[in-house]
Order: sequence, then structure tokens, then C-alpha cells
Amino acid sequence: VQLQAFGGGSVQAGGSLRLFCVVSGRTRDGYTAGWFRQAPGKEREFVAAIGWSAGTLYNVGSVKGRFTISRDNAKKTIYLRMNSLKPEDTAVYYCATRGQYGTSWAVADEYDYWGQGTQVTVSS
Repeated sequence: VQLQAFGGGSVQAGGSLRLFCVVSGRTRDGYTAGWFRQAPGKEREFVAAIGWSAGTLYNVGSVKGRFTISRDNAKKTIYLRMNSLKPEDTAVYYCATRGQYGTSWAVADEYDYWGQGTQVTVSS
């Protein structure tokens, strides 16, 4: 399984970006997909996750109400729409997939496959 993330870039505060994650290879049935981010000098942080049937989970404190995760199972693509971006959203954003069963969608260690990351930079 390979994941490729696209769509990062540089925007001013208040702007928007849409990230894409294309999944290829033989994936698990009903896989869950997630987005994580890592800012310089900080630990990797959960952003959002989406199940096969489009149930979602967000890092409420950081992104709820501004970011929207979605997926197109036929295209094997996961999206992250980011609105009202803030400088503190600056990070490398990673997409990842895992099986449908586990403890928590928000735990990075439960994800099996990771993309290469895409840089998002928000200036004030």
C-alpha cells in the first residue's frame, strides 16, 4: 500500500487549502484513513479521521469547525478541506490508513501506512 499526499502550499491567515491523499495498492477492507500533522519541534498531532462509511472524528480543540475530512472510496482518495487557516496550522501534514478495528482513530501508532507528507505554511 502506498499513500501520496498533495495540495500543500503557502497561504495567508484566513485562507484555505485542500489536501489530497491518493491510496494505491491492496488495502484492507473497510480501512480507516486519517490526517496527522507535525510542526517543527513538536510531536505528531492527530487532525482528523474518517471511516469507510464516512463517520468522522476530529481533533476538536484544534480544527473542529474549520477542517473537513472526506473520502471517495471509488477513487481511493481522502481529502482534507482546511478553511480559516491560522499560523498555528503550519506543519507537515501526513495521511495514513489503518484497519477498521482498533482502539482509537486518533492514535498514530494504530496506523499501518503513511504518506510522505505535504507542507502547509500559513503566514500572518
